[in-house]
Amino acid sequence: MSASEIDDYLEQLDEPKRTTLSRLRKTILDLVPDAEQCISYGVPAFKLRGKTIAGFAAFKNHLSYLPHSGSAFPELEDLLSSYAKSSGALRFDVDTPLPRELVEKLIAVRIRQAFPE
Repeated sequence: MSASEIDDYLEQLDEPKRTTLSRLRKTILDLVPDAEQCISYGVPAFKLRGKTIAGFAAFKNHLSYLPHSGSAFPELEDLLSSYAKSSGALRFDVDTPLPRELVEKLIAVRIRQAFPE
């Protein structure tokens, strides 16, 4: 598993999905530069010390941010109220990247959950 697999995933997407998810990828790597890029469950994912902490996927009419934890979203309910979501996916428009500040908070929650002190 490697960054080239995510490159291949993104390469197969139409615009603006490719650009929007490429921007999300860059944001995740800016926030967690030590993250290992891989494919998990058929979609791009990012692991830290062996635990998946973030991911994303493209669908026909939306994109999804995947925290790889069913308990990440309840902690940020106020910030996520304008997004459609399930316990494991935050849906957003194909041409509207998630705000960096939101991604930062989502990753912080997931890291705290994955590596409790």
